Amino acid sequence: MKRVLVYLKRSAYQLQVEEAHDARVEELLAREDRTVGRMMLGHREHEDTVEEVRTVCSQLSASVTFDDTLRYDGPLDWFDLVVTVGGDGTLLAASHQVGPCTPLLGINSAPGHSVGFFCAATREDLREALSGALEGTLPRTSLSRMQVEINGVCVHKRVLNEALVCHASPAATSRYFLSLVRANGAVEEEEQKSSGIWIGPAAGSTAAQRSAGGRVLPIASKKLQYVVREPYTPVGHSLRLTLGLIEPGGYLAMSSKMRTSKVFLDGEVGSFDLHLGDVVTMRRSDEPLMVLGLTRNGG
Repeated sequence: MKRVLVYLKRSAYQLQVEEAHDARVEELLAREDRTVGRMMLGHREHEDTVEEVRTVCSQLSASVTFDDTLRYDGPLDWFDLVVTVGGDGTLLAASHQVGPCTPLLGINSAPGHSVGFFCAATREDLREALSGALEGTLPRTSLSRMQVEINGVCVHKRVLNEALVCHASPAATSRYFLSLVRANGAVEEEEQKSSGIWIGPAAGSTAAQRSAGGRVLPIASKKLQYVVREPYTPVGHSLRLTLGLIEPGGYLAMSSKMRTSKVFLDGEVGSFDLHLGDVVTMRRSDEPLMVLGLTRNGG
């Protein structure tokens, strides 16, 4: 019997009202304020999908474990399949616990309120998707992930979207030396001032990288892309390392000239403090992520 772990997102309504009893949110909901106008709709749509997932899973020839904390206490490699029920954020959060050999299936629980680019199914077709995932008939896409090191020590090797390296204050100037080391050993270096650097694999190229001026990479690309945010170019000078691709075997290193700075990994998932002289290195990870059914969703 196949072993399946199902991660269930907790909606904003669950977190802020049912669990935290946030009086401010309750007040806004009571007077139908537009800032929370979609909260209940998204919650109901999500709950309907969760109910359908539970029903379908009870009918599958599989041993299913449900978890809604994204903190399953045990190795996920023990499972034959990991399923996320939420949106891209839920899949992203779960991906950090999923190794390269365990397939991941995303179900968009509220498509009226979530993009769900990496999700293969919605409530309407989740039975087909779950059956296909267990039978091995869903197409598999290997997504590159990124490894991040601080002063030569690996702090994360499963970054799926991007890293942002910048001053601790978003309003302050980021000062650093940037070194691009190519796969053939060639090195380019440049001293820069900017608002920070976005860098990540192809999976994140449709998000922050694109918004900052980067290009959208083929989803299965093994390259990393870096984009310098709002670079300062002195009069009469030009910068070379503001936008580019890093081939497998190459890496990008940033040496901080800032007393306090940070590296943020996959949005709010994780962050690390940096100090003057610290070096952050970013390279392609040797642990890709296997995602199911992307071609069904245009990916």
